[in-house]
Order: sequence, then C-alpha cells, then structure tokens
Amino acid sequence: MATTTKADLVNNIAGAAGITKTQAEKALNALTDGIKAALAEGDKVTLVGFGTFQLSERAARQGRNPQTKEVIAIPASKSVRFKTGKALKDAVQ
Repeated sequence: MATTTKADLVNNIAGAAGITKTQAEKALNALTDGIKAALAEGDKVTLVGFGTFQLSERAARQGRNPQTKEVIAIPASKSVRFKTGKALKDAVQ
C-alpha cells in the first residue's frame, strides 16, 4: 500500500484545477487551516459527500502501566473523529 503525501495532493490539485503548484498548496493549506480553526472552536466540519470531522471528548480514567502494573491517572483529552460520507464510502469500495 502506497502513501500519498502532501506534495502528491498538491500535484493532484494543481493538475485537476489547472492551477500552479504554489496556488494548489495555498488552497490545500487554507482548507486544512480552516478545518483546524473550526475544530478548535468546537464546531463540526461537514464536507458533503466526503465526510464529517468533529471533536470527541474522552473522560479522565485510570490505566495501568503494563510493565510495572502500576495504576496511573490518564487525564481527560480531546480527539478528532472522522466519519466518512456516502460518496466517499462508495468510491473506495
């Protein structure tokens, strides 16, 4: 399985949109920055047909160090969840 990098995405965007790589990189950066900013404010980001990004909060809990068996406190945290849209699911199946 190959890995697609940011540079690969920039090349794909530039070719598909008929713009320069510099413009494509600016567009990609603007998209990712916009998603980050919205999530930081607690908003949900929905790209119809692609998917939805949203924050999920994890409660504080106790865990155990597997080597020492010592009980440790795991603090509450936030995580980004992504739920695929129907068009994306259909495209990859």
